[in-house]
Amino acid sequence: MVAPLPVALVQIAPVYFDLVATLDVLEARTAEAAAHGAKLVVFGESWLGGYPAWLDLCPEAALWDHPATKQTYARHVESAITVPGPETERIAAVAAQHGVAIVVGAHERQSTGRGVGTLYNVLLTFHPRGGLEVHHRKLVPTHTERLIWGPGDGVGLRSMALETEGGEARVGGLICWEHWMPLARQAMHEAGEDVHVAVWPWVHEAHQIASRSYAFEGRCHVLAVGSIMRRRDLPEGLAPKEGSPDDLVLRGGSAVIGPDGRFLVEPVLDEERIVYAEVDTVRNVEERMTLDVTGHYARPDVFELEIHRKRPSIEEADSPQ
Repeated sequence: MVAPLPVALVQIAPVYFDLVATLDVLEARTAEAAAHGAKLVVFGESWLGGYPAWLDLCPEAALWDHPATKQTYARHVESAITVPGPETERIAAVAAQHGVAIVVGAHERQSTGRGVGTLYNVLLTFHPRGGLEVHHRKLVPTHTERLIWGPGDGVGLRSMALETEGGEARVGGLICWEHWMPLARQAMHEAGEDVHVAVWPWVHEAHQIASRSYAFEGRCHVLAVGSIMRRRDLPEGLAPKEGSPDDLVLRGGSAVIGPDGRFLVEPVLDEERIVYAEVDTVRNVEERMTLDVTGHYARPDVFELEIHRKRPSIEEADSPQ
């Protein structure tokens, strides 16, 4: 019998625009979660560097040559990571030290050797033995996000095998509105997920619906993880003029959802904390008796999905079109 998998959703604010301090938070909170018994520790969307909530809160952000926008973009570049790089090496070492898998969102800076390249919204999965296992770039930055992030690719549409007591669990993930991309969902279902990490800026009602639907469709457990951000964390010149510095602009909402689409842990709003749960992957198998979108509900004689798992080279990514 496969034992339940202890998981931890870290709903703790990063230190916005301070990569070193945020890595310190990751290390401390991972140690705390591991001491609590967690074997899988997850953080929210673009947590390393901080989600750019200012894109939705400042109506002037998209104006051409807007000084505060350009300055803020430069700060995001400065607090982005390279993959692989010293930051991923440090996270891998933390995972190995505590014997836990870590899934974390980040801003990735592609270095071209000729200066700063494109920024990407990425989801990184680290194995408990250390080492980066999955490097996923968000396929389509959503709406205003296209001001700062480039489009990703299919390389990271796969899962990681995580050893558990009595068996294994396959862990995968998608970023935010990728959960409304039918073919991206199907690609991850075919990766054989037992546990799916759904990262969001914060998990409001529509995001809860998408996460619950994903769990029901994929017959898997979903860890929907959001972040906390206060008005004072917004960059100067892009924060709303009204309100208190302590007002929340990202409200968390992290939750754990079972393979029947029901909450195992209801959304936790408006507080910084680590959300703990145990995931029983046997429940996934039980629910697949009625619906298995990669098995008896797949109809491969009618439908076929082809995934292009190619990442453009630096030269291809930077060459004029």
